[in-house]
Amino acid sequence: MESSSSSSSSRTTVTQRDQWMVEREVGRIYSVFAQLPPAAQSFSLEIQRDSHVEYLTHGLRRLAPSFGALMPGNHRRPHFACLVKGPESSELAPGSFIGRVGPFIRPWLCYWIIHSLALLGEPLDAELEDSVIDFLSRCQDPSGGYGGGPGQLPHLATTYAAVNSLITLGGSRSLSSIDRDKVYNFLRQMKQSSGGFRMHDGGEIDVRACYTAISVASSLNILDDGLAENVGDFILSCQTYEGGIAGEPGSEAHGGTTFCGLATMILINEADRLDLSRLIDWVVYRQGVECGFQGRANKLVDGCYSFWQGGACALLQKLRPFGLSEGGGDESTDSIDSSLSAASNLSEQENNLESASPQVDGTCQFEQGGPQSASCFVNLGNASYNFVERRAEAGSLFNSLALQQYILLCSQLPEGGFRDKPGKSRDFYHTCYCLSGLTVCQYSWSKSADSAPLPWAVLGPYSNLLEPIHPLHNVVLSKYHEANEFFAR
Repeated sequence: MESSSSSSSSRTTVTQRDQWMVEREVGRIYSVFAQLPPAAQSFSLEIQRDSHVEYLTHGLRRLAPSFGALMPGNHRRPHFACLVKGPESSELAPGSFIGRVGPFIRPWLCYWIIHSLALLGEPLDAELEDSVIDFLSRCQDPSGGYGGGPGQLPHLATTYAAVNSLITLGGSRSLSSIDRDKVYNFLRQMKQSSGGFRMHDGGEIDVRACYTAISVASSLNILDDGLAENVGDFILSCQTYEGGIAGEPGSEAHGGTTFCGLATMILINEADRLDLSRLIDWVVYRQGVECGFQGRANKLVDGCYSFWQGGACALLQKLRPFGLSEGGGDESTDSIDSSLSAASNLSEQENNLESASPQVDGTCQFEQGGPQSASCFVNLGNASYNFVERRAEAGSLFNSLALQQYILLCSQLPEGGFRDKPGKSRDFYHTCYCLSGLTVCQYSWSKSADSAPLPWAVLGPYSNLLEPIHPLHNVVLSKYHEANEFFAR
């Protein structure tokens, strides 16, 4: 009997053992929380705003002295950061990543920090804001696009980060610093006949590149038929049998590339070409027993997917509910609800969610021009604005209160910042995307972009409420509207 047990244990995989370890630690955190008195529970669920602001501001000020420096040996080098979890560098442990890849991702550091502060409603002081604008202006290549630092080759990922940073800062000086004509020329140079884009000159062609290019073009009001041509075909070829979207044809579906692919298809008015039903099925099943999201099947929970997967759900609920095709499909919402059954052991507040959930009208259709790609410059330019103004016809497709519980109890650190999971270190990447996922959760039951969430939709005190975002670009909504008006002139 002992031999049989030993043999069974030896057959467990590293992934299984890691999963059990994470489940035990998360379960321990939830168990401790459940035994706390109400006042202590309330404090545990509170966003530690002051600590986060201090952590983020200190990080940006530490970065500021390097704004004017061109790191030795990096002149004209492309941005080679491995984009695993989303359209940016992923392995970011404090004390190691700045020295290793920091010189190549400084626009990303700006974006992660500035966007996080904007979500918390914390403005930058004028001097630091001017330093960021001046630095990003020096990252702008003479031929168009932004590199990872001054003098580096332009790259679509850092172009996206720089543009989003400048939009988040807002104001005429920041927005007018972007040379839209040259950015457009750079995007055209990266455009491939397959419909995809290269990340940089000689770089890889994948879904991240499509998203960063199309998102930038849409934000700057320079998106046209030429940029959108065949992009939908490329992304469609990346949707896998599982329903999610891979980075390139033949690869595995992934949370970051699923968000990127779906957002791109919406921006070019071709979302209905995707198999939305299977896509929803794949995304919602990524929320696991820990209450957070994993990035791929059989992978560990990670706080950053609160946005990549939660954000994809936010996009999907503004399309036709549950991906039902026109006049067809009798798919029951029960199959989707069942995917959330593992996210159990929720607080009393979460149990109230079921009784408060709105009914879904399965007949609602996604109103757009169909699979024939973009029709004209103006329509493509308005796609982003029209989408965010669209009423959400469905309620949240995932357990939003359960996800908030994971973010606040397992990812948030009292001293400031957010982390991947218990046992990991905080970093600016996870701080940005945990906060982004948190605001997605808070507004996931709101029918319109300008309606404030009801108190039951916000886990913890209502003072936890963050600024709403534009879900296609992940910039604060008010900043998006300011930029949209500015670039429409």
